[in-house]
Amino acid sequence: MEKIILLVGSVSGALTVILGAFAAHALKGKLPAHLISVFQTGVQYQMFHALALLAVGVLIKQQVSHEVSSATPLTVAAGLFILGTVLFSGSLYLLALTQNKIWGPVTPLGGLCFILGWCVLAYAVVKS
Repeated sequence: MEKIILLVGSVSGALTVILGAFAAHALKGKLPAHLISVFQTGVQYQMFHALALLAVGVLIKQQVSHEVSSATPLTVAAGLFILGTVLFSGSLYLLALTQNKIWGPVTPLGGLCFILGWCVLAYAVVKS
């Protein structure tokens, strides 16, 4: 499982660089500044959580090698970070690119997943 989490974190990190460059170059002048800012917020949160996924993957790998049982909460935290990225960052990308406000209500659901992921991560750290 840790390999999948590390892979998703790595790919997500690479995508943030691509998406950030896309926003800075391809979208500049094509979207209003406030929508580019919305897109960049999605990029920032995706990068934060790509790094969090890498940390969680390393923690899982470390705990599995020491036969510690908190790998399951760590896996839950990783799942919440991934779901949060899809919902939060994905909705911001869609909101900026389509300019359709229907995506706005999805963003807080992603934020809730991020918050829950961090809480589960804290629980896993305390439990270990």
